[in-house]
Amino acid sequence: MADGNSSFWGPVTSTKECCEQNYAYSSYIAEFFNTGSNIPCIVLALIGLINALRQRFEKRFSVLHISNMVLAMGSMLYHATLQRVQQQSDETPMVWEILLYMYILYSPDWHYRSTMPTFLFLYGAVFAIGHSFFNFGIGFKIHYVALCLLCIPRTYKYYINTADASAKQLAKLYVATLVLGSICGLCDRFFCKQISSWPINPQGHALWHVFMGFNSYYANTFLMFCRARQLDWSPKVVYFMGILPYVKIEKPKVQ
Repeated sequence: MADGNSSFWGPVTSTKECCEQNYAYSSYIAEFFNTGSNIPCIVLALIGLINALRQRFEKRFSVLHISNMVLAMGSMLYHATLQRVQQQSDETPMVWEILLYMYILYSPDWHYRSTMPTFLFLYGAVFAIGHSFFNFGIGFKIHYVALCLLCIPRTYKYYINTADASAKQLAKLYVATLVLGSICGLCDRFFCKQISSWPINPQGHALWHVFMGFNSYYANTFLMFCRARQLDWSPKVVYFMGILPYVKIEKPKVQ
């Protein structure tokens, strides 16, 4: 939200802004809450990465958790500067990440192992180059939503074929955080004028970041469970300190 406060980064050049006063707390951070609210996503992704490495899950899950961290860091950079050039560091990783989800979801049934990752890599590279030159704007949003919709059928198939109640709970938490985060983000976007007159700004976009951090963690954990079951690794959902779920596996002993 534009204002007259001094800034280290210069005039705002990004094509989108959120309902938060710019440079209200520091001349170095354009949107303080929208920047800091990415930290939970980084922490949760780091926890997921440590679990994936410690139990030697397939490398695809390590890359997935790292991509979550890269996306959150890119979002922090964008919201801290509100510069158009940094906007790419927020939006392009979103597409790369959803392509990685598509690979994890569909690769178990793909007969030509090298074809799918090659195509998805080239697709992501072409998009990144095109977006850097043309800044697709509303086209980016439509494109991203379309990619997300392509993931729904396979995700639902995994859900209905999962009998474990704890694993199903992960999927339900994924949907719940997505809905709650979307409500917060949409309210911040469409009711900014009304919200700005309130004594306290609820920071809807920052809440969106927090909810989506948990959303990504629940999605990754659910997919790790499903993949471990496909590989007969006897997965089960356990809880760290009785709060944070993660997947524990027992790989069969080599004869």
